[in-house]
Amino acid sequence: MRILLVEDEHTLATWLCKALERSGIIAQWVDSARTALASMGRGAHDVIVLDLGLPDVDGQELLAQIRARDPLVPTLVLTARDTLADKVRAFHTGADDFLAKPFQLEELEARLHALLRRARGAQAARLACGPLSYDLASQRFALNDEVLALSPREHALLRVLLQHSGEPMSKQQILERMLPDEADIHPEAVEVIVHRLRKRLDGTGVRVATFRGLGYALEAA
Repeated sequence: MRILLVEDEHTLATWLCKALERSGIIAQWVDSARTALASMGRGAHDVIVLDLGLPDVDGQELLAQIRARDPLVPTLVLTARDTLADKVRAFHTGADDFLAKPFQLEELEARLHALLRRARGAQAARLACGPLSYDLASQRFALNDEVLALSPREHALLRVLLQHSGEPMSKQQILERMLPDEADIHPEAVEVIVHRLRKRLDGTGVRVATFRGLGYALEAA
């Protein structure tokens, strides 16, 4: 899932982008209405997450402009302005959901998946590369429709590669995304985990390829 995060609080946005990526949600972050509208024109997003307290334009006005441009894209308002009047106006303007700050990450993730399911169906809540798939709701891998049992670190590394399928990732980039809170793990540990994954994926139709000087990438064989 790819979301457009419109949030002017930099500390919150930086944390949220990293936290969501660990769950398979890739966030493009912008901090103003102007850059939000420009980003909408450059690429497709599955969901827009919008703060109302923006520096250049009121979030409610931006929401109206988003709806005028794209009547269908699911939009979740994420804001500290949580009065009944704010909520009612947001829904009338075109919001599909509303979540007040402070919030629990798990609830935000669940709401994002629910919006995507309603908009595009259950299959949209999956990542896939060849016969390998990952269900974002259950956080389980399947290989040829059978559950793939992995250790926690194998699971985390394979999820990173699947999220960036076809894109070479360096060891450091992989570690930052799979184990952001474990400072004691060495980048060379990635080689060990990749070796294990290659054994599990051998002959299945999907593989972890090495790109010299760039890193590893997941590819359909």
